[in-house]
Amino acid sequence: MTHAPSWLINSFIYLAAAVVAVPLAKKLGLGSIIGYLAAGMAIGPWGLGLVTNVQDILHFAEFGVVLMLFLIGLELQPERLWSLRRPIFGWGSAQVAGCAALLTGAAVAFGVAWPTALVAGLGLALSSTAIALQSMNERNLMHTSSGQAGFSILLFQDVAAIPILALVPLLGAISASNEALAQSHPALQALKTIAVIAGIIIGGRLLVRPVLRWIANSRTPEIFTAASLLLVVGIAGLMLLVGLSMALGAFLAGVLLADSEYRRELETDIEPFKALLLGLFFIAVGMSIDFGVLMKFPGQMLAILAGFLSLKLAFIYGLAYAMKLPYQERPVFALLLAQGGEFAFVVFQAAAGANVFSMETASLLIGAVALSMLISPLLLVAIDKLLLPRYANGKKSTLEEISEPQEAPIIIAGFGRYGQIVGRMLLAQGISATVLDHDADMIETIRTFGYRVFYGDATRLDLLRTAGAAKAKILVLSVDDVEQSLKIVDLVREHFPQLQIVARARDVTHWNALRDRGVMRVERELFDSSLRSARNVLELLGQPAEAAEQAAARFRAHNLELFEQMYPHRDNREKVIAVAKQGRLQLEAQMKQEREQLAQAPTAAQD
Repeated sequence: MTHAPSWLINSFIYLAAAVVAVPLAKKLGLGSIIGYLAAGMAIGPWGLGLVTNVQDILHFAEFGVVLMLFLIGLELQPERLWSLRRPIFGWGSAQVAGCAALLTGAAVAFGVAWPTALVAGLGLALSSTAIALQSMNERNLMHTSSGQAGFSILLFQDVAAIPILALVPLLGAISASNEALAQSHPALQALKTIAVIAGIIIGGRLLVRPVLRWIANSRTPEIFTAASLLLVVGIAGLMLLVGLSMALGAFLAGVLLADSEYRRELETDIEPFKALLLGLFFIAVGMSIDFGVLMKFPGQMLAILAGFLSLKLAFIYGLAYAMKLPYQERPVFALLLAQGGEFAFVVFQAAAGANVFSMETASLLIGAVALSMLISPLLLVAIDKLLLPRYANGKKSTLEEISEPQEAPIIIAGFGRYGQIVGRMLLAQGISATVLDHDADMIETIRTFGYRVFYGDATRLDLLRTAGAAKAKILVLSVDDVEQSLKIVDLVREHFPQLQIVARARDVTHWNALRDRGVMRVERELFDSSLRSARNVLELLGQPAEAAEQAAARFRAHNLELFEQMYPHRDNREKVIAVAKQGRLQLEAQMKQEREQLAQAPTAAQD
């Protein structure tokens, strides 16, 4: 009987663990990173023991971080990167130096030898680029002030990892693996570094683009994908050759290609590999947690974990205050940078190899970093659910609320993109309206344009009374949330029956629910704009503008009539589908007949 090769078995184990753990973690609201880490712990040496070669997997999985930084570089044009030079080297150096000094001082105060304390402080000062950037992307923070500041600091940390690794051999006995590097002349090492970086810059400008153009002209997408991966792998190998960061080299290559015509294609090709390798990286981190050391020294482990997280959180929060970041963004910013990082694993392993400290100490520090990466997403969930709502409430209390009864004939509930268009048209006609919205950020933005918008939740009866619902004639219901929309309708129907409602419907289900409540003037939010786009397509295909407009008008009338036919059967899915199919066939037949009549009309005129 033939046995399956180990790589196939391991691949099955990794994929199975991820497929089970990640959706479960997302379902529980914990995020995908927690799922990957939990999967790694489950299949690792201290879990089910299905995988044991953790270090080999971790080295391979680090390539996911390299691909991620290459893709980030593709999003940054050189001009934009140059504009970030001050936060990168200003706030970045302040974070690394400040956190390292605090952590080193605390360790020395507890009697730790200064070389050990210094390496530990420098390693723990670094943050997880993978977790922080992924979390910021998931929260759409990359284009905010805190996202830009966080990215700048993380980029500086990747640069700072190079001198930190170079410092490690000088602080301890040189091991066999470090002798070649130690014996090399510093000037020669610097020359190699400059040569490789210059080669990447020149190659990116002069060689890579023509090669990519030549490959693209071959019209073989799989070869272009291979070339994309070859580019990143080659640059990573060159950086390793001179002792530099693979991630830094990949980022630099991405920046050089950011303004090329192949940027989007490179992103599309590499994105799936990046996501899979990042997931594998987090699985490997979960597997690398040495629970043996944790169980042997639980007190020390908790002290290291709590100590370095507390010191980093305090310093980085103070840094966020000094940077004048919005106070609502400071907790997430501080926590994302407070956790340990991927490069800490490399620093501590190098320090153990250079005899700066024992392997047991390295395991303690690596375990603390891994645990910080594990609990940080959990703490983010706690911040989202417990702390940020308080900040939001605090902000809302400063907004202008309705304190005196309003007498405008129109009330607009919800002043997003939909409500603003309605409000602007009414204002242009000289018609006043009382506008309500419960999105604090939206209100602040709208007020900068001169609109008077009151903060308030239109599902509150007392607020509707103060807004003048008892005397108003029309309620424009344009809130985005379907449940709130229906709740407002129920409230108005019960307490203000004279108030006519003009409502926005998100979809057919929402439209039916509004009709069930007697709301007859309902408009689907995307219907008319989609019809106008269809009319433009017909015109571009050669139809006269008048004919295209008539076709759109007939389609609109037919669609509304079809909705009325489907409404009585809304609870019978099969009947609704049958009515929809029949209506579509009738419309197609009608349109075909009209096109034939239109085509015959010139012939008849000639006769």
